[in-house]
Amino acid sequence: MNRQRAVLAAACFPLVAALAACTPTVALEPAAGAADPACAAVTVRLPGEIDEGTTTFVQRETNAQATGAWGDPTVVVLHCGVAQPAPTSDLPCNTVVDNVGNSIDWLVDDSQDPVFTFTTYDKAPAVSVTIDYDSIGSASVLNAISIAVSQLPENGHHCIGLDDVNPTATAAP
Repeated sequence: MNRQRAVLAAACFPLVAALAACTPTVALEPAAGAADPACAAVTVRLPGEIDEGTTTFVQRETNAQATGAWGDPTVVVLHCGVAQPAPTSDLPCNTVVDNVGNSIDWLVDDSQDPVFTFTTYDKAPAVSVTIDYDSIGSASVLNAISIAVSQLPENGHHCIGLDDVNPTATAAP
């Protein structure tokens, strides 16, 4: 009986190794706040795939707590527990409403164009999502992950516009 198990294990190991080599683990560093229990709640709700028209990007295994990655090669990376962004006028802030009505405010950093980083502005802990715009658009990604991210507690911050700062700024003379 033991000989049969040994033969079966020897026969299966190359197949398992070959399948594992098809989609290697994505090596990432965890964010400083990755141990926050709210990040665990985000991670377990991440989608198994993100659809972009005719292309589907499958979620990959990562080696860091509170992270997610999609595509082979990787085109989307998520980190939960990143530093909470301070109010700023240096980065655009956009409110994104998904297909089911979840609303999330995101700061958008396009300084590494075509790779953009979106960081939640209204959630704690904060989440960052890095997207390769040459492969996938932000609407597909942010809509796909919104169920996971929207369950995070709000921190009281929200995107504002010129009318919020100075209501008479756009009034006609």
